[in-house]
Amino acid sequence: MIHLTYRSGEYQVKGYLSLPYGYKVEPEMLEAHVRKIYGGERLPMTVIANNVERERLDIHERKWPVLIYCRGGIGRVGQVKTEWLERFSRSGFIVFAPVYRGTQGGEGRDEFGGADMEDVPAACRLLASLPFVDRNRIAAMGFSRGSINAAYAAAETGYISQLVLWGGVSDLAKTYEERVDLRRMLKRVVGNPNKSPLAYETRSPINMAKRIRCPVLIIHGSEDEQVHPGHGLRMYERLKELGKDAELHWYEGYGHHLPYETHMIAIKRMFDWIRKHQAFT
Repeated sequence: MIHLTYRSGEYQVKGYLSLPYGYKVEPEMLEAHVRKIYGGERLPMTVIANNVERERLDIHERKWPVLIYCRGGIGRVGQVKTEWLERFSRSGFIVFAPVYRGTQGGEGRDEFGGADMEDVPAACRLLASLPFVDRNRIAAMGFSRGSINAAYAAAETGYISQLVLWGGVSDLAKTYEERVDLRRMLKRVVGNPNKSPLAYETRSPINMAKRIRCPVLIIHGSEDEQVHPGHGLRMYERLKELGKDAELHWYEGYGHHLPYETHMIAIKRMFDWIRKHQAFT
């Protein structure tokens, strides 16, 4: 697993790159790839974890599908779960997780779906330029608030082949109403929804639904107290109304975070769904 720096507009931002289990890339070679993409600019890159058994297979042996994992939260709250990256990587995908601007030493400011939404398309451009990536098989998964960033990438670029919204916010104004504990942060970062309704509308995946062209999978727990299950249901219903290819994985009795065994089942079902749809791309 590699903690690297990439370009998003004028900013240097951070992200995690996790390779499929058993595969390796020489850091010097990866750094050379990235330098070439950014016109020779040298950006920081650190290997932060290796498998217990040394990786022996060369990532360059073929072109790989990618999952971009868009974290939830903001700043230090809800940071990238590296254990999730490890679980995802066992499914035979390269996994990349932007941490969003202004976090972990990255430049700029996380606006909870403002200008930071560009960080995912910027990651797509980086990944699509790597010689071992299949640019036609780049899926995005947005968890919680990350659904805003993932849905934006699917709606505004042609990079995303499948979109997964896992426990995802679909209507940010509803989140303001439902999560009293988040109102101070939302007022500070986004504004008051009564005074700045457009800021909430443009950040809401349900308003991006018309522009999403790829298949969409909704994953939600019926007892989710952090992102009300109505968000998942309304997004699913809206996509179906628009005639989009949408599927719902509903976890009855479960909340925002699934217990380990259920989480592993949900991950397997998610990757099975992605593979099924990538077979037709």
